[in-house]
Amino acid sequence: MNEKDFKEKNNAEWLRYNAMMEVVEKGDVGNVDISQVPAQVRSRCLDLSLARYRVYGSRVCDLLNYQVTRGHHVMAKSESGMWEKVVHFFVAGFPQAMRREWRLLIVCWLFFLVPFFGIWWSYEHDPEWVHSLLGESERANMDAWYGKDSKGGMRDEFGSNFAMFGHYINNNIGIDLLIVAGGALAGVGSLFVVLSNGLQMGAAMAYVMHEGSPERLLSFVSGHAPYELLGMIVAGMAGMRIGMAMIKPGQLSRGRALMESGKQGLPLIMGACALTFLAAIIEGFWSAEDFPADLKYMVGYVGWFLLLVYFVFAGRGGGIREEGTRS
Repeated sequence: MNEKDFKEKNNAEWLRYNAMMEVVEKGDVGNVDISQVPAQVRSRCLDLSLARYRVYGSRVCDLLNYQVTRGHHVMAKSESGMWEKVVHFFVAGFPQAMRREWRLLIVCWLFFLVPFFGIWWSYEHDPEWVHSLLGESERANMDAWYGKDSKGGMRDEFGSNFAMFGHYINNNIGIDLLIVAGGALAGVGSLFVVLSNGLQMGAAMAYVMHEGSPERLLSFVSGHAPYELLGMIVAGMAGMRIGMAMIKPGQLSRGRALMESGKQGLPLIMGACALTFLAAIIEGFWSAEDFPADLKYMVGYVGWFLLLVYFVFAGRGGGIREEGTRS
């Protein structure tokens, strides 16, 4: 094969390689499969070795040498830029993933809110539903923590703020991962856990609102509720994304579809864990503190507002393009 034939055979691939490198260098990694970069760099190394072995002209060898050097720079930057990746994820990747999956967001919120308010509403007509869901031991705990004459609180049970923080990390992230794992059951498992949490939380809220001190409960949960609830919903979205790959694999095999859905769901899983971790910090070190109720409510309102602004506006513009909407 002469030099001209070599260039004609590989020119299209070299152009695609240059386009990929340009996108990656701009940090717009959401639009390319970065797992293909090492293989592409190796291919260019092979092309360069072949061109030198066959003593092709300097124009071809210099071009391929530039491509290889460019690829190595991109890979070196990728390996050393861990903090850049973390910042990019929270500045753009996570909110973009949430906007892409807005349909799943609505579905998961409905599966939480409908049972939450439904069981709450049922208390006025038949309290036995709530009593059955909570059980005697749980109702006793609710009376001790949030009863009208209660003097204790959550910190009395755990002994310190740090112990509370550790408990909520273990409990709530465990629930999030269970929700994600439920996606393997065609998404039904994820929705079932979200629905169960809606029933349980709605029952607890209804019981305290009618039998205990609403202010004690609301002032305690208001600060961390935005992050804890949304973390659970985002975990449900990740589970649903995995489940939909089993239901609608398209042209892919179900195994391949699961792998692809795992890549799409990974930002949601990471985001859910981050939200839940933040909720545990607030719950462990703020929620149980003896601050005025109005101040705690304000912190909760501000939390919901900031989350809304973040997920609506973060990651837009600045040369960062969003992927197309997927259903």
